Amino acid sequence: MRFSSSLKLNHVFRRLYRTSGHCSRALVLYARRNGTDTNRVGITVSKKLGHAVVRNRVRRRIREVYRLNEEQFAQGWDIVMVARSRAIGCSFDELTKSCLKLAAEAGILREGSR
Repeated sequence: MRFSSSLKLNHVFRRLYRTSGHCSRALVLYARRNGTDTNRVGITVSKKLGHAVVRNRVRRRIREVYRLNEEQFAQGWDIVMVARSRAIGCSFDELTKSCLKLAAEAGILREGSR
């Protein structure tokens, strides 16, 4: 990820969970301004979704969706994407559409990319 870094601190995740989230069948997206020029992205996959292999596959796919569309996201946001159980069976195109739709709803896409 060229313009972004990872979210790793628990208190930042908890702060984002208190914001209003945007939901789709496969993902939930939480976003909040962070006051910097870069985005910080975190991906959460619950143990309820399956064993480690399944969870890591979902996490990798969501990370790749963000990486390929990173230029479309406005800078200066903390973003957390939470995988739902339907994310396991979704195709890559469905995950991409879902992620971009949620980002548009949250208002974190650049003006020209909408």
